[in-house]
Amino acid sequence: MDAAATPEDVRRVVASVEGLGYKAHPIPGSQRTAIGVTGNRGTVDSGAFENLPGVAEVIPVTAPYKLVSREAKRETTVVSVGGVPVGGQRITLIAGPCAVESEGQALEVARRVRDAGAQLFRGGAYKPRTSPYSFQGLGEEGLAILKRVREETGLPIVTEVLDTETAELVAETADCLQIGARNMQNFSLLRKVGRLRKPVLLKRGMSATLEELLLSAEYLLAEGNYDVILCERGVRTFANHTRNTLDLAAIPYVQRISHLPILVDPSHGTGKRQKVLPMSRAAIAAGADGLLIEVHPHPEEALSDGPQALLPEMFAQLADEVRRLAPVIGRTA
Repeated sequence: MDAAATPEDVRRVVASVEGLGYKAHPIPGSQRTAIGVTGNRGTVDSGAFENLPGVAEVIPVTAPYKLVSREAKRETTVVSVGGVPVGGQRITLIAGPCAVESEGQALEVARRVRDAGAQLFRGGAYKPRTSPYSFQGLGEEGLAILKRVREETGLPIVTEVLDTETAELVAETADCLQIGARNMQNFSLLRKVGRLRKPVLLKRGMSATLEELLLSAEYLLAEGNYDVILCERGVRTFANHTRNTLDLAAIPYVQRISHLPILVDPSHGTGKRQKVLPMSRAAIAAGADGLLIEVHPHPEEALSDGPQALLPEMFAQLADEVRRLAPVIGRTA
């Protein structure tokens, strides 16, 4: 739509799209609104829309992912998570433990990462684990602790949703719903979360291509949820010097073909504490919109992923390095 298009102009185009039997997806931007069209089996005659009031241009989308592509929206999306912008000029730091283990542990970490510069708190109440005998999270008790963390520290909450059964319960607490690597192609969960209208952090699957990641994001946008953040967290390769291979080349590639913001998780991406800081610096230099960092006050006692968790003082060092690096690439932190 034209930058001067009115809400009535947008409604008129939406009605025209729906009148042809298609689905309209108005995606607001800071300068103008884009309206994605899905449901067509072939080429749509652009003449049906291009002469409507407020329409600036009609752009055929050739990518298999329609709504997440730069063709659909040229302006980079900024997602607000509890009032914190993700994808804008400022680099976003999200930090916290892999799993919420107790109220004391969660509050200690939250206060220390907030004071160091984190803008969002991450912590799992429900945990997907490879072994059925591993710690699976505190469930509803963990959600109650996360609410207390937000009340005490003011940090918005990012936490994982595992299944359709608990999705609405988790959404009552979370400011941002995380879909983990194992669930990236859980299409029923994607549809469910897409309808909940909460910001979503979508992690790349352990063996997923970038096209598969973007198509998974498309499921969310197709349900009407346009507040989606992508996350590179490493993929499985033949390498054994690191838990996963962190694919930093994914950042500029995704930013070229999609308008969605992309974060990097160097904790899961490396699995080793000593590699998190250098790979965080590399991720910011490569253009990542933010970092997702695991922090634990006593990682040797952690119930989940202790070897990759930073100590709070290490996170403070990381945040300081990000603040000094950001101006070099024309950003703030």
